[in-house]
Amino acid sequence: MELRHLRYFIAVAETGSLTEAAANRLHTSQPSLSRQIRDLEDQVGVALLLRSARGVELTEAGKAFIDHARLAMAQVDAAVEAARRAAQPARPRFALGFLTGQEMTWLTDAMHLLREELPAIEVTVSSDYSPELGAALAHGKLDVAFMRAEPGYGLEYKVVTREPLVVLMPSDHPLTARKTVRPDDLRHEPFIAMADKAKVLRQVIDAYLAEAGVEVDVAQRVDNPAMVMSLIASMRAVTLIPAYVQNLMPWSVVSRPLEGEVPTIELVMGYSPRNTAPIVSLFLSRVDELISRIAKRPA
Repeated sequence: MELRHLRYFIAVAETGSLTEAAANRLHTSQPSLSRQIRDLEDQVGVALLLRSARGVELTEAGKAFIDHARLAMAQVDAAVEAARRAAQPARPRFALGFLTGQEMTWLTDAMHLLREELPAIEVTVSSDYSPELGAALAHGKLDVAFMRAEPGYGLEYKVVTREPLVVLMPSDHPLTARKTVRPDDLRHEPFIAMADKAKVLRQVIDAYLAEAGVEVDVAQRVDNPAMVMSLIASMRAVTLIPAYVQNLMPWSVVSRPLEGEVPTIELVMGYSPRNTAPIVSLFLSRVDELISRIAKRPA
């Protein structure tokens, strides 16, 4: 079994399509990719993927195999990253990642905690979707990330806050007359739903609507908060989204709290237990202080 077998298998599992994985992720031909997957299944001794006209799905054996495959690839990438760092030992690096938009809340205070160490280290900051942050942590490209708790990467998570969901709508929508919005008010409204990248958020929203007995009319599925707000304004639609997005709203979009028991979603700080860099240990030791500083901010 070679590393490319694992990489090819992961790409197919994540895209759900041999064609898309071959063309967009692996830049190889579909017949070659199919052959590599068959070779892998022959070596494992069981079928890992179910093929149909709709694409491919993981078998039960495939579901068990993929987490180990991801960890194996992550360990290889982490080893490469460690070797590169060792070859360039000039200044220690501390790489922070944020779920897009969360840096507005957390970055300033995170940097404050590192103030004394800043002259001696190089700090880099990036923002991305949560699954990409999880992969970057597992591969050693990030040290700490503020994200959703993504399974399958072998990471540790500490909850830093629980955010309520709010309703976003056009600024001239009739529901703006309400102080709070009931779940039933969303019925028959064009609804901007979360796509697969925002899997954790999508699960929270779907569970809330199902419990409330509300079936929404999904107009589009997107992941990017800026695109969500553009579609709300242009399509006169509504959505449910974590409250932090209120920091990003243009004039054309407003928010209202939900009525009754409001669903929340966890923001966590993720890190790899295999990352033993002293600066990471220092940052982790001061996370409670960071959470306290944020909690004391005026609403």
